Amino acid sequence: MLTKDQAREFASRWLPAWTGNDPQKLADFYSDDAFYLDPGIPKGVQGKEALLAYFSKLLAQTPEWVWTQIEPIPMEGGFLNKWLAVIPVGDKKIECIGVCFVQFDEQGKIRRNEVYFDRTELVAEIYRLKQQG
Repeated sequence: MLTKDQAREFASRWLPAWTGNDPQKLADFYSDDAFYLDPGIPKGVQGKEALLAYFSKLLAQTPEWVWTQIEPIPMEGGFLNKWLAVIPVGDKKIECIGVCFVQFDEQGKIRRNEVYFDRTELVAEIYRLKQQG
């Protein structure tokens, strides 16, 4: 079982990889057979190749967002990560709080990562921008 300090240390390396449009750097945290899902792909993707393709698209759309950990909650095989994402949309910055669970394989790579958050405000702002122009 991971400790809170171990989960914080992992997140201190992993969460910054979500910023800056470097999908390979982010994918390096995941195992070859990793499963990942978020509200944008509710059925998820399986495997490093599919994950890298998804991350390439996602990070290119949102290269400036910033993810920080609010609280790590240890669980068997990994941790529950409560986080804050600050997502620039046009001239606004949308703040989303959510959770994801992270489970590791024997080599310390993420084998399962499921992300959950209310994206109502984010989608509304994206829609508003598209209507403007």
